[in-house]
Amino acid sequence: MPTPALRSSPQATAVSRDRGDACPGTLRLHAADDGALARVRVPGGVLTVRQAEALADAAERLGDGDLHLTSRGNVQLRGLEDGCGGELARLLDAAGLLPSRGHERVRNIVASPLSGLDGQGVRDVRPWLTALDEALCASEAAQDLSGRFLFALDDGRGDVAGLGADVTVRAAADGGAQLGVGAAGEALRVLADEAARAALIAAETFLEAARASGTRVWRVDELDLSDGELLDAVGRRLTAEGIRHERRSRETGRTDGPPPGVVGAGLSVHVPLGRLSARQWRELTYVAAGELRLTPWRGVVLPTPGTHAEVSLARLAATGLVTDPHSPWLHVGACIGRPGCAKSQADVRTDAAGALGAIGPHGLPLYWSGCERRCGRPRGDRVDVVAAPGGGYRLSTAVPGREPRTTTMNDPARLAAALAAITS
Repeated sequence: MPTPALRSSPQATAVSRDRGDACPGTLRLHAADDGALARVRVPGGVLTVRQAEALADAAERLGDGDLHLTSRGNVQLRGLEDGCGGELARLLDAAGLLPSRGHERVRNIVASPLSGLDGQGVRDVRPWLTALDEALCASEAAQDLSGRFLFALDDGRGDVAGLGADVTVRAAADGGAQLGVGAAGEALRVLADEAARAALIAAETFLEAARASGTRVWRVDELDLSDGELLDAVGRRLTAEGIRHERRSRETGRTDGPPPGVVGAGLSVHVPLGRLSARQWRELTYVAAGELRLTPWRGVVLPTPGTHAEVSLARLAATGLVTDPHSPWLHVGACIGRPGCAKSQADVRTDAAGALGAIGPHGLPLYWSGCERRCGRPRGDRVDVVAAPGGGYRLSTAVPGREPRTTTMNDPARLAAALAAITS
């Protein structure tokens, strides 16, 4: 059933893209300064050990040997050789990582990584994850979603509900589910068994609204609509599909992930700057009991028997993975920087690592960017550290509801003084 035309609203900030979505995937590689780049979608961050081994094999045979985690729990392979696209696709297809060639860039789904492991969520979201991914790959319309469109499946604890997804499904204490679109302050309450189907309908409704607007947009919040208008359209589609729903106020989410250490029936580790060597990756697959769960906070959760948890944690720490919940690495992120990106003004990863000692345990997280695009910048309170064209960095606080405070820093060794100037 087509969605009725939606009227423009002065409350929204319209965005019209003047080009197609160039977001990389596994079938369409991106040419970077350090070689070709592939972005492998991993719905919910969930990998079987076999799939993880296939990714390590691809990184070693075709790329720079490392595996790079993204802020959506996906994996990037960098430094890929020219002309390797066909072999890469065959490797991933054989491992079950390419179930639909027409949907490989749109399988962007984050899910609560501790769901079903620590007893903290309202329900295990794994059935939703499986159902949504299957429905997404079966939808012809969904192929038109951009590679930036994001689904979030939250088990009720609020962790991925705060990540700014385009469509969010959150388990509710009453046994149902909240369906949210974009930043709308309200949600639609649906039955839990209908949640995955409702999420896909919401995405298809967005596509219809985008076509009706006559503009090219990639994300829900780029539509020139007020918060409630798209939600109304989703409600009409749900009614037409026989899915009962009620409008409810929407619960707020957080922006933090699981701390490192033993968590219920699993282990959690943080990956400094999201970059894993093949050795670290293989240690993770060795310790994992059947699967790995990559998190949107550049970490990995391993469901594993509790009897050997501390021994396994020590083994992972010996490879350089972060297992200490007080590590300053938990408060530092960075884009790829030089030499991987031609637009970067600095080797931000080296500078971030060199200034690690200046990071306090209770200060704002830092995100280092090589240019004003600030690729991979996380949501939530932070200090943006952006490389300046003439050298040095500009630091600015990013805290919703507060005026940003800004300073400059010519030398990363002076990070502590620069942070004190804007956060004290």
